[in-house]
Amino acid sequence: MPVYALSLKALFAAMVRLYFTVLCLLILGGNSFGQTGVDSLTSPVKTLSYKQYNGYLNGDDNDNMALVAELNHYPSPQKVIELKKQLGLTPDELLKVTAINTELIRKKKEMGRFIIKNERALDSLFRLKRLDDGTLIFYTNRFGLYQGELRNAILQAYIKIGVILTADQVKKYHKLQQE
Repeated sequence: MPVYALSLKALFAAMVRLYFTVLCLLILGGNSFGQTGVDSLTSPVKTLSYKQYNGYLNGDDNDNMALVAELNHYPSPQKVIELKKQLGLTPDELLKVTAINTELIRKKKEMGRFIIKNERALDSLFRLKRLDDGTLIFYTNRFGLYQGELRNAILQAYIKIGVILTADQVKKYHKLQQE
């Protein structure tokens, strides 16, 4: 038998063993190898998931801060814009609603950047072991202030939209939301 034939046999046997090893690891490892979801990965800020991180950067309301307004029938600025034709918004109303929504998005992104920066600072302080009571109080309270300012901006925008719309438009808005 030629020498290269033994080499091919050995190579084939090694490939088969490797294939079965990988297969067993995949079966026994469960989802750990198959996780590719965004939330299973760490974002650039290790204390935030990618969803949270991107939400803060994009101005998303991942924490449902507007829920109290929505449950009490205050219209969402973004949804009012989306329903402008069905609500019969005048050009003046649309201009005001758009300005409120634009400012809200700006504020949500600004506060998101501040929250990310604060999380990075906390992580750095913990990693370098440079914490004391005062520093920890400062950064955790600052996080609360950013969250409070963000929620205030969101709820203020909902209140302002409720003032701009007529009573009939608000009724129509709620009817459209229930459909």
